[in-house]
Amino acid sequence: MGSPAESFERIQCQWCQGMNPKTALTCHACGAPLDIRNLVSESGWREAPRLRDMTEFQFSSSTCQVEGEIVPVAEIHLGANDSVFFEHHIMLWKDDNVPLTVLQLGGGLKRAFAGMPFIISVATGPGRIAFSRDATGELVVLPLHPGMELDVREHAFLLASHQIDYSFIRVKGLANILFGGQGMFMDRFVTTNSPGLVLLHGYGNVFERKLKAGESIMVEPGAFLYKDSSVTMDVEFQRLGGLFGGANMSLARMTGPGRIGIQSMYVHHHTE
Repeated sequence: MGSPAESFERIQCQWCQGMNPKTALTCHACGAPLDIRNLVSESGWREAPRLRDMTEFQFSSSTCQVEGEIVPVAEIHLGANDSVFFEHHIMLWKDDNVPLTVLQLGGGLKRAFAGMPFIISVATGPGRIAFSRDATGELVVLPLHPGMELDVREHAFLLASHQIDYSFIRVKGLANILFGGQGMFMDRFVTTNSPGLVLLHGYGNVFERKLKAGESIMVEPGAFLYKDSSVTMDVEFQRLGGLFGGANMSLARMTGPGRIGIQSMYVHHHTE
C-alpha cells in the first residue's frame, strides 16, 4: 500500500471523474483540460470542456486526437481489437487497410420512415480513421461506465466504441416544433459489462446540468442534445395569449435524477 503522500499524486477530472497523474494537463479518458476551473452558471449549467487543438485521449486500446476548433475533427487510431460505429457520411478519411462493414440493426424500414440513418458503418482496427460533422460547434466526449444508458438527439453522435449497444427510441408529441410529423427520435447507447465511449457533436456551445431526483426544468426541444436514460422527457403544450387568439408552445419537461445536455445553436435537419 502506498504512503499517504502518494494518494495526493493524482487529480480527478471535473468532467468525467477520471483519475489522472498530478502532472497531466488534460484528462486521459476524455481530453478535458485539467488546468482550468470548472465553469458553472448560477442556475447550475456547466460548460462542456472545449478541447484544445491536438488534444489526445484514450479509450480501450485506441486513441483519439482532436484537431481544429471551429469545425473539430476526431482522428482515431484504432487498436487491433477495437472498432467504432458511425453514420457513414461523417467519415473524412481512413487508412487503406482499415476495413468498413455495416452494423446489423433491427427495424430497418421503421428507421427509414423515421428519418433515422438507415446505414450505420463500422470501422475495425488496426489503423487510423477521421470523422467530422459538416458544421461549427464542439466535440463532447462522454465515457460510459458499465451499466449506463444515454439518450442522444438524432444526428448528433459522431461515433461510439464497439463495447456499446445501439438502438433508438421515439418521443411522441414534438411534431409541431420539429416539423416532421413523426416526433423526435433519439439514439440510445447502453453499456453492459465493459466501459465504452460516445463522441457527440454539439452545435454552438454545449452545457450540462445534473438534476436531482424529482427536479424538473423546461427545455425548448431544439436545444436538447443528450440525457441520462434516468431523466424522463414529457411533452407539454403551453398556451400563449395575445392577438388573434395567441399560440401554443411545445416544451419538453425534463425530470431527474441524471444529466441533461443542451446546445446553444439549433440546426434543423431535413429528416426531422
